[in-house]
Amino acid sequence: ACACPPGLSSADTFAFLRAAPTETVQAAQIAVFDKYNPSLRWAFQPVVDGDIIPRAPMESWRLNKWRKVPIMTGFNRNEGSIYISKKVARSDEFTSFFADLLPLLSADDVATIDALYPDPLTVADSPYKEQLEGTGAQYRRLEVAYGQYAYVAPVRQTAELASKATSEPVYLYQWGLESSLLDRARHGENMYYETCEPNRTGISAAQKELCLTYNAYITSFIATGDPNAVRGSAPERPAWERYSAEGTPKAMVFGEENKELIGGAAGVPARLHDDTWARKESEFWWSKVDVSQQ
Repeated sequence: ACACPPGLSSADTFAFLRAAPTETVQAAQIAVFDKYNPSLRWAFQPVVDGDIIPRAPMESWRLNKWRKVPIMTGFNRNEGSIYISKKVARSDEFTSFFADLLPLLSADDVATIDALYPDPLTVADSPYKEQLEGTGAQYRRLEVAYGQYAYVAPVRQTAELASKATSEPVYLYQWGLESSLLDRARHGENMYYETCEPNRTGISAAQKELCLTYNAYITSFIATGDPNAVRGSAPERPAWERYSAEGTPKAMVFGEENKELIGGAAGVPARLHDDTWARKESEFWWSKVDVSQQ
């Protein structure tokens, strides 16, 4: 993509690229990225370099070689909605997506995924039926499944493994505020609330309360390692219990009951729940983590 001459040594290749105009390098990286983007097999990924990332992440967990610090981690319930094509329609597109994304999955694994996320075209009570104009029949199913594979399961596994291995506190959250009918609780939406962006606080009193509540938990954790210690801008917020894999795991769920942005009523900004949402699906993906970290 950069018209680099073949047969150059590594040193000469880097010298050639450093001498190229930045526009040429930028265009090349976009071309390479776009080639793989439809399948989400992005060409530029973290690698085990032996220095910054010394080994595969699961190996670090198993060797107990990781930094023991307080952890706050969480996920949005529709992490995949901004990545998946809205037009995906056929049942075989769903299964082939995962077979291509994770080629080490067995045929039985793919069949398990197919059953784990009931097909809206063949299962009458599938929770993934989508009626929005312009969307394919498999869109909701695939965005949920991909989001749980790529974001929900790894985040929850961090909480699970860390809480078993250290006395340092672990706090898990779920972001449930649906900001649109199409994308729902999409990837990254929570960042506008944690920083109390004016374009969110100005929507309504309930949206402002959600911003202040979320911000208070996060700033308290940054300052003390405990989201409850500094009462700050939301002194009446509920206590956020630690995640405990050995007991009943808990998660603080933000905005789940607030449907203002999709035409419904406001709800409480945060509520502590048993961590059961998409638990079965997460446990399946945990069982395949060695396949996905290749």
